[in-house]
Amino acid sequence: MEMVVLMEDSCKNPAYKYEHGLSVYVETKRHKLLVDTGKTDAFIYNAKQHGIDLEKVDTVVLSHGHYDHAGGIMAFREVNPDAKIYMQKSACGDYYHGERYIGIDKRIAGLSNVKMLEGDFRIDEELYLFSGITGREYFAESNLELSERVDGENVQDSFGHEQCLVITQDGGNVLLSGCAHNGILNILARYREVFGEDPKMVVSGFHMMKKGAYSQEEKEMICATAQRIQEMDTIFYTGHCTGEEAFAWMEACMGKKIRKIYSGMRIFPV
Repeated sequence: MEMVVLMEDSCKNPAYKYEHGLSVYVETKRHKLLVDTGKTDAFIYNAKQHGIDLEKVDTVVLSHGHYDHAGGIMAFREVNPDAKIYMQKSACGDYYHGERYIGIDKRIAGLSNVKMLEGDFRIDEELYLFSGITGREYFAESNLELSERVDGENVQDSFGHEQCLVITQDGGNVLLSGCAHNGILNILARYREVFGEDPKMVVSGFHMMKKGAYSQEEKEMICATAQRIQEMDTIFYTGHCTGEEAFAWMEACMGKKIRKIYSGMRIFPV
C-alpha cells in the first residue's frame, strides 16, 4: 500500500499547490481511492505532478460534510464520473462556523455515483467505514464554534456526519480520518469496539488548531492526548487542522511516533 497527500495546508516543494484542506490518495492491492478532495480542484494539479491518473480511481470517501474536504468533488467528477463516492447522508446538512457556511456543495448529493450511508458500512474485505462516534473525552474546544442549522436555528454540531475509513492490508489496519472532530481518542475507542485492537497507523487531522492563544487547560488536554496515544503501538501522521503549536507539543511527547504531513508527501505504512 502507498499513500500520497494530494492536498494539505503546507508544502515543502514549490512544484505542488497547497491550501486549507485535505486530500489523500491511496493505492491498495484492490483499489485506487481518494479520501477527501480538498477545498478546490488544486488536488487534481498535484495528482498530475505526482503522475497519478485520477481516471483510474474507483472509490472516493468523504470524511465529513465540510467544504475543505469536499470542495474538489465536482471537479473530480468531470475527470472521473464513475468512481463510487461514499458519504454519510447527514454530511448534506447545513454546517456553519459562526455565520459562515462551511458545508458541502449541495449538487454532490444528487450525483448518480454517490452512495449515501447511515452508519457503518463494509465496502469489501479491504475497506470498512465507521461512524457512530459518541465519546467526548478530550473534546477540542474549537469544535464548540461549529454548528448545524436545523429549522432555521443554529445548534451545536454533533459531528454525526463524520466517518472514518479503515484499510486492511497484509494483516494490519490503517485508519484514515479527516479532521477527527469527534476527538482522536474517541475515534480510536470506536475503532477498538469494531476491530478489538489498535491500528498500525493513523492518518488524520486532530482539529486542535486555534487562532488565538491556548488556555492552560487546552494545552494540558493536547499533551494528555499525546501521552495517551504515544503509549500505543501506532504511528500517527497528522496535519491540516492540527495546528503548528499543538503539533509541536505532541511531538515533544511522542517523538517519531507522530509525523507532520504536507502536500506531495508519500506515506508508506509501517
